[in-house]
Amino acid sequence: MRGMGQMLVLSGAARAEDVTAAIGVVGDGDALSPYLLRKGVISEAQLAEAVSMNTGTPFVDLSGYPLDPEVIALVPGALCRRYRLLPLRRHRDQLTVAMLDPTDIIALDDIASLTDLRVSPVVVTGEALDQAFERFLRSDEELTDLSEQIGESSSSSTVVFTEQLDDQDADAPVVRFVNLLITQAINDRASDIHIEPGEHRLTVRFRIDGVLHEMQRADRSIQDGVISRLKIMSSIDIAEKRVPQDGRISVLHEGRGVDLRVATLPTVWGEKIVMRILDNSGQIMAMSDLKFSETNAERFTQAISRPHGMVLVTGPTGSGKSTTLYTALRAVANPRVNVITVEDPVEYRMTDINQIQVNPRAGLTFATALRSILRADPDVVLVGEIRDRETALISIEAALTGHLVLSTLHTNNAPSALTRLVEIGTEPFLVATALTAVVAQRLARRLCTKCRQPIDDDSAMLEAVGMPVDLIPGATVYRAVGCSACSNTGYRGRVGLHEAMEATDRIEQSLVGRATGGELREIALEQGMIPLRDDGWAKVAQGITTIEEVLRVSV
Repeated sequence: MRGMGQMLVLSGAARAEDVTAAIGVVGDGDALSPYLLRKGVISEAQLAEAVSMNTGTPFVDLSGYPLDPEVIALVPGALCRRYRLLPLRRHRDQLTVAMLDPTDIIALDDIASLTDLRVSPVVVTGEALDQAFERFLRSDEELTDLSEQIGESSSSSTVVFTEQLDDQDADAPVVRFVNLLITQAINDRASDIHIEPGEHRLTVRFRIDGVLHEMQRADRSIQDGVISRLKIMSSIDIAEKRVPQDGRISVLHEGRGVDLRVATLPTVWGEKIVMRILDNSGQIMAMSDLKFSETNAERFTQAISRPHGMVLVTGPTGSGKSTTLYTALRAVANPRVNVITVEDPVEYRMTDINQIQVNPRAGLTFATALRSILRADPDVVLVGEIRDRETALISIEAALTGHLVLSTLHTNNAPSALTRLVEIGTEPFLVATALTAVVAQRLARRLCTKCRQPIDDDSAMLEAVGMPVDLIPGATVYRAVGCSACSNTGYRGRVGLHEAMEATDRIEQSLVGRATGGELREIALEQGMIPLRDDGWAKVAQGITTIEEVLRVSV
């Protein structure tokens, strides 16, 4: 054992046997540290301390470091991202630079040549460097400059777009604008990019943690170029502008694959484009990551552990239904089980699972795919969404004939899923017999733990919003503040709010007796179902989210 592996052991960051095993897989080179980080053997802080010890370079904690935008501006943002470094302080002719690898001679020489200063490296964690990038190295100014260049070129000459990506100049302003837009959205942890044409302006908005933020306003003259470029990248017909179209873009961002699901929508001012960002590396989750309450976790786990039956996850678009179902699939899938999915579209690619993409133009609908699936000897079937009577009927029949069926449905709460299935034409007795459990879900923004502040005891306010003051004895309720780590929003990430309803005998009998959604809900509450809002209040009491977020996403 030598090099970084030896230093990780000597610093106490990792055990010798863990490092030896990792070296046997990836060697003792540059791939060792990333491999140990992915496996959870070491943390970012432990790695930085080991690098500091190994190289004799000081370690700096960026979390409370006063960063100066003027000093950071000494080195272009693209160069900072390429070499993974950030200027921290200038003292006379010396520039202190935060780095992950202080032995990168090429980076040090380039920075010294560019700034004409002596460069003194310090070691920081990768997580802290990424947070500093999000705050100080945004692409907004460059996007504005590029939009002006595109506007000038489009007004002075005719811009020609071909359907061959290789024919596009990588340095062309419109190409750089689109690439920067996608990169910035991924760096900002956005789930969607909205490109919206207007009468005079093209507006770009990112949906971050479930809330839309306006990021860019550009002159309308760049609209055709940007939309044509995106349609070419997603293999959409650029000549067709009258009907909605769908496509997909796959990009490589900082070594990981990211897919973008693209949808166009004709509006009075031109085509609007919405891109859903599907980070393939971010969907590997365990059941504990879903943050179910103990009761809900037990009900959901029991439902997906059964050999047959139907489990539904309900909620509006963007409420995390697919993530919950994929996590459930990962929990039940193993080499002894045949898992087949039919989706529109296939959002996440999973190994050892047979995934089918619906193609209505070719006649491959949910219903026709399901008929074929049932002849392929499946144990577990995932149906992307139940939209019509035929799909619902085949899914229910599959659940009644020895298959575990997982699917989604658009309803406001869990009990409404039963009446919704009846409304679209399935028989109540079939729904009652096939259904095992329904989980309704919403996503609330998660509090930033670095800047949250406790709210002074205000029992009257808590009572006014309906939060039980005795939910958790001694619990502290926090409010969002905002800091550099959360881009001054007070929130970072999202957490699920759930209500899980078991299809008990009493609920089955009531459904067969044509009970209404309200009556089914009363029965479910009597039998211990925790409503969405009450689950939200519990997460407020745990310091995970805020009162405002629970009121925003639940009723």
